[in-house]
Amino acid sequence: MTASELRTSFINFFKDRNHVFVPSSPVVPLDDPSLLFTNAGMNQFKDVFLGTGSRSYKRAVNSQKCIRVSGKHNDLEEVGRDTYHHTFFEMLGNWSFGDYYKEEAIAWAWELLTQLWQLPKEKLYATVFREDTEAEKLWPKVTDIAPDRVLRFDEKDNFWEMGETGPCGPCSEIHIDLGPGFCQQKEKKHTCFVNGDCGRFIELWNLVFIQYHRDNNGKLNPLPAKHIDTGAGFERLVAVIQNKRSNYDTDLFVPILDHIGQLRGIPYEESGEQSAYRVIADHIRMLTFSIADGGFPSNEGRGYVMRRILRRAARFGRKLNFHEPFIYQLVPSVISILGGMYPEIEERKDHIVKVIQSEEEHFNRTLDRGLDIFDRIKTNLISASKKQIPGEEVFRLYDTYGFPVDLTRIMAEEANLGIDQEGFDRKMEAQQQRARKAAKFQSGNIKTDSWTVINQNSISEFVGYEEDAIETHISKYAFFGDNLHIALEKTPFYAESGGQVGDTGMLVSEQMELPVVDTQKEGDDIIHICKAPKEFKLLTEKILAQIDKDRRRQTEKNHTATHLLHAALRKILGSHVQQAGSLVTSDRFRFDFSHFEKPSVEALYEIQRIVNEKIQEDIALQIRIDSFSNAKKSGAMALFGEKYGDRVRMVRVDDYSLELCGGTHVRRTGEIGLFVIIYEGSIAAGMRRIEAITGRAAVDYIQRIRGIVDRLNDMLNVQDSALTQKVNTLINEKRDLEKEIIQLKQSALSSGLDELIQKAEKINGINLIRHTVPEATIDDLKNLGDSIRQKSKNTIALLGTKANDKIGLVCVVTDDLVAKKYDAGTLIRQAAKIAGGSGGGRPHMATAGAKEINKYDDIFQSFDKLLALN
Repeated sequence: MTASELRTSFINFFKDRNHVFVPSSPVVPLDDPSLLFTNAGMNQFKDVFLGTGSRSYKRAVNSQKCIRVSGKHNDLEEVGRDTYHHTFFEMLGNWSFGDYYKEEAIAWAWELLTQLWQLPKEKLYATVFREDTEAEKLWPKVTDIAPDRVLRFDEKDNFWEMGETGPCGPCSEIHIDLGPGFCQQKEKKHTCFVNGDCGRFIELWNLVFIQYHRDNNGKLNPLPAKHIDTGAGFERLVAVIQNKRSNYDTDLFVPILDHIGQLRGIPYEESGEQSAYRVIADHIRMLTFSIADGGFPSNEGRGYVMRRILRRAARFGRKLNFHEPFIYQLVPSVISILGGMYPEIEERKDHIVKVIQSEEEHFNRTLDRGLDIFDRIKTNLISASKKQIPGEEVFRLYDTYGFPVDLTRIMAEEANLGIDQEGFDRKMEAQQQRARKAAKFQSGNIKTDSWTVINQNSISEFVGYEEDAIETHISKYAFFGDNLHIALEKTPFYAESGGQVGDTGMLVSEQMELPVVDTQKEGDDIIHICKAPKEFKLLTEKILAQIDKDRRRQTEKNHTATHLLHAALRKILGSHVQQAGSLVTSDRFRFDFSHFEKPSVEALYEIQRIVNEKIQEDIALQIRIDSFSNAKKSGAMALFGEKYGDRVRMVRVDDYSLELCGGTHVRRTGEIGLFVIIYEGSIAAGMRRIEAITGRAAVDYIQRIRGIVDRLNDMLNVQDSALTQKVNTLINEKRDLEKEIIQLKQSALSSGLDELIQKAEKINGINLIRHTVPEATIDDLKNLGDSIRQKSKNTIALLGTKANDKIGLVCVVTDDLVAKKYDAGTLIRQAAKIAGGSGGGRPHMATAGAKEINKYDDIFQSFDKLLALN
C-alpha cells in the first residue's frame, strides 16, 4: 500500500462513519500567536475544546500538516541522526465533539488497524491511564485484543493536557512490537517493554478522551460534553505498513533521497554520509510547507526557526560537497510526493523555489565566513594548548552562522578538540527564555469564571455587513484592567480579522454611553472593548450599538483597494506574487507580498494606473457564501492570515479579482475615489511592502504634493516639465564643488608632505610622525596616511584631528615594518584608550575615536612609549 493510498483509506474509513473531512489548517497558525507552528491535529479545534467556539459538525477526520522544532517537542538535533524524528510530519486524526466516546473510538481504531490494514493482532498492545478502569474494560469488550495486552501507565504516558489549566483527560495508546531486531540498546541487562527506551515497541496511535477541565486550583472537573481527539503519526504508520525499518525507506522520502543522490552523483544506499541525506530530505519538506503556508525566513520568531532549518540543511550539504545552492532543486520532488494531497505547494511552487534559492545564496556567503571563524578559533586554541571550544563560541557559530552543535562537535573532533557543551546549553537556555518571553501568548482573553453571563446560550451574531446601528442586548460582560469587555447578542461591530482593524463606536442606553475603542474576536464571541466607566449598572434593557460610520467607510475603501492591488500586482509582476500580510485601517493600508526584486518605477505607475482604472469603472462587488471546496474550485484566492470555516465568503470584482474574505467592503469600486501608492520597499529577502491610501486621504496627499511642487517651481523659477532637470543640474553642480573642495584639501595636505616626512622623529631606529590636521575628517587623515606610506619607508605615523568635541585618529605603518610585526590596529587601540576611546583596523592602517578631548595631547605625547612597547 502506498503512502497516498494509506492516507486515503484512513480518511474514507471515517467518512464512511459520518465524519466530515476537514482540510489541514496551515502549518503557520496566524490566528494563534501561542504557537510558532501547528504541531498537532487538534490545533485548529482548540477553540471547541476550550468552549469558545463550535463547528457545524460533530465528527471530523483529517490529515494535518505539522511542524515540531521548538519547545518540549524540539528533537532537531536528532533529525537525520536516527530514522524516525522529523521536523515536518503528518498527523492522521479523527474527532468527536460531544458525540461518540471511548467505545466507538477504541473499536474503530482496532478495526482499522487489524481488519483494513491487517496488522497482526498478536503484535499490538493497548495502554490506558492507571485510573481509567472504563477504558481498560472496554478494550477486551469491544475488540478481540488479549486482556493481558492492555497495560496501565501513569500520567506521564497516558494523561493528556492542553496546558496547566483547561481541557484534559486520559488517553489510550496503541503500540506495536516490531521484534527484537529493532532494539537499539546494547546493554545485556536491557529488557524491551512498552513505553520503554528502545525502538522495538513504538506507538502507532493515541486516543485522547477529553472529559475533564482542570481549574486554577488544579482540580479536575467533569466537562458537560466529552470529546475524542486522536492522533496517528503518518510517517511511522507508513513505515510499519510497508514493512520498512526506517521512515526514510518509505515512498514519502525515497524520491527525495534519490534526487539528492542524482545531484551529488552518489546514491543514498552507497553513501557513507547517509545521515546528511536524511537531514536534507527532512528539512526540504519542512521548508516547502512552511513557505507555502505563508512563513518566511527571517531573524525572529518562526522565521528565525525556518532560517535555522535551511542553514542546517545547507551545512549538511557541505558534507556532501555541495558548494553551490542545491536545496531549492529538491522542491519538485516534495511536490511529486505530497502535491496531490496538499495542492498549495504546487500552486506556490515558484515562490517556494525562489525563497529557498535566495536564502541559500545568502547563507553560502555567511557559511564561508563561519568556516573562517571556526578555523580562527581552532588555530587560537591549538596555539594556546587548549583542548575545548568555549560554549559561547559554539553558540556563536550556531546562532550567527547556522552551525548545528553536532556538526561543530564533528569538526572539533577532526581537530582533536572537544566542545563546552554545558556552556553552550547555558547560552541556549538564555536565548530560549528570551524567545519564550517574546512568544508568550499575549491576549485579552478573560478567564471563563470572570464573565458575568446574562444570556447563557447567546453567541454573537455579526450583522455589520448590512447594518451600521442596531438595538440589541448584552449577553455577557467582564472587567479586564481598565477596560470593560462586552459581548452582544447581535452587533454591527466588525472584530479585527484578516488584517482589517476592529470597529470603534458607541454603546448607548438610557443610563449611559460607552465608547467602544476596539473590537476583537474571542472564539465565536465578538468582544467590544470599552473604557471602564466609574459606575456600571447591569444593563438588561435594549442598547443601541452603533459603529463610527465614517471610520468604517474609509476602512472599507482601503480593504477593497487591497483586493484591487493584489490583482494588479499579479498581472504586472507575475502570478508568483502572493499576499503575505496586511493591515487595513481607516487612514491607510499596508500590503506585504512575495517578490524577489524591487519593482521598477514604471511597474509601480502601471499598477497604480490599473487600480484607479478599476475604481473609475465603478464595478459593483459581488459577494456570496459558498462551501470552501467550491470556492477553491472557482479559483478564489485565500487571503493570508484569514481563518476559513466550512462556509466561506467570496468577494468578486467582475472578472478582475476573486478572493475569500470575511472583511467589510464598498458596494461599488467607484466609492473608493482615488488610490495612491505612498511607499514601496523591502521587508525581507524576497518580501516587499506597499503602503497606500484612498479616498479623502489620497486627495489630501495629492494636494500636499502639488503644493510642494508649486513652491519648488517658484524657488527655482521653472515649470513642472523642467523641475527634474533643474534639480539634477543643481545636484551635479554640488557634486562638482565637493570634488573640487576635496582636491583642494588633498593639495593642501600634500603640499607639506615632504617636510613632514623629513622632520620625522627617530625612535628606536623607526621614523615616527606625529601630526595634527585641524578640522579634518577621518577620510582626510586616511588620505594623508596613504601618501606617507607611498613616499616613505621604515615609518609609523599617528595623525589626529579635533572636531565637534571629538577626537579622530589614524595610524599608518609602512609595509617593511608590517613585515616586522608592527600593527597599526594594536597601536591605535592602545593610544585611543588614553582618552577613553577605541578603534581598530588592519596592520598597515587603523582608525580610532575618543571623546575625552582634554587628553588629546596626552595621546600624542605617550605614543613614542607605546611604540617602544610594541
